[in-house]
Amino acid sequence: MPAPRIPLITELPIIEQPLHRSGALLDLLTRRLRVAGESALNAANLRPRHLLVLTVLRDLGESSQADLATTLQLDRTNLVGLLNELETDGLIERRRSPEDRRRHTVVLTQDGRERLAAAEFTLAAAEDVVFAALTHKQRETLYELLLKATAAGC
Repeated sequence: MPAPRIPLITELPIIEQPLHRSGALLDLLTRRLRVAGESALNAANLRPRHLLVLTVLRDLGESSQADLATTLQLDRTNLVGLLNELETDGLIERRRSPEDRRRHTVVLTQDGRERLAAAEFTLAAAEDVVFAALTHKQRETLYELLLKATAAGC
């Protein structure tokens, strides 16, 4: 998938420029969240990609391997290795599709649900540490602003 095109400065509308730029601060916060998150995931014996697969399976339900690869934007070969790890740990199951015996569907196990819940709880605690200087209301405002900014796309 090609990277999104960033408009040239001459193509951008003229608007009042903000006094401060947020990009560097967002990058710093992202790095802090990533470090805290990876530490939390290590404690749960998971990697970020594991968390992503488990979350998608929980939220979207059973999926074919091909559909899961498309949803996660992962090469199918890379996904197979990732699923092998999760299946070895008993967090997912792969089953033959009753409609097409050549296809496999991927299902989150009860152990997978429990490990995902524990990881999310630990990640929430790590996020609390990173955003400790903000009040609850400020964190809600930050979330709403980030949601609005990400919904706009590029």
